[in-house]
Amino acid sequence: MIKTENLHKSFSGQPVLRGVELHIREGEMLALIGRSGAGKSVLLRHLMGLVRPDQGRVLIEGVDLHRSSSTKRKALKERFGVLFQGGALFDSMTVFDNVAFPLREKYRLGEEEIRERVLQELALVELNGAEEKYPAQISGGMRKRVALARAIIHNPKIVFFDEPTTGLDPITARSIHRLIHSTHSRLHFTGVIVTHETWGLFSIVDRVALLHEGRIAALGTPEEMMEAQEPVVREFLDPQRSLVGQGGP
Repeated sequence: MIKTENLHKSFSGQPVLRGVELHIREGEMLALIGRSGAGKSVLLRHLMGLVRPDQGRVLIEGVDLHRSSSTKRKALKERFGVLFQGGALFDSMTVFDNVAFPLREKYRLGEEEIRERVLQELALVELNGAEEKYPAQISGGMRKRVALARAIIHNPKIVFFDEPTTGLDPITARSIHRLIHSTHSRLHFTGVIVTHETWGLFSIVDRVALLHEGRIAALGTPEEMMEAQEPVVREFLDPQRSLVGQGGP
């Protein structure tokens, strides 16, 4: 589904990605973890087609995301959904209009159909009655739910989650994990979650990739990662071991 081949990227002569090899299977939920500065966000931007690699390729269903025609790239990106780290909601728009935005921008739908789909999605992320509020009027956890509804409103094939629970308290983070899990179970998209926090995450993903110094240092199921003895894995996971597995769906 998504494949990187020998992906390299440097900024100002400083290597960030050093030959990343990663294969994300269709329909799976993969967590991309690693310390701050490991290159997670840079890799995510490559997967989304926002950054061009210095060397190597990103393939989406066999199509080179960076070297194919503009028509093919546009068609691929229209199948993406993104939950940005800060939510990236439009402050001047209501919750309803934020969620409706992708439908109005990309599809020729009548307002009646848009309203039906938006209200249905808001209900599924437990935001009934919040459609006329503005982002400044709702909590951080609610804003994340709005961002999730907007990311999936057009039924994307691939959804990217950039630090979806950063800045949230444990109870709210747990609810976001639960909603991501239920949404994935309902829509069966391919999902990539980028995070430096493993708390509660392993219970909602199929596999975990650890990025270390610009390379994939380990890859496996949550159970395999917890049992792995490689020093680089233990250094990252041991401080969080007592929390991993809590807060699942």
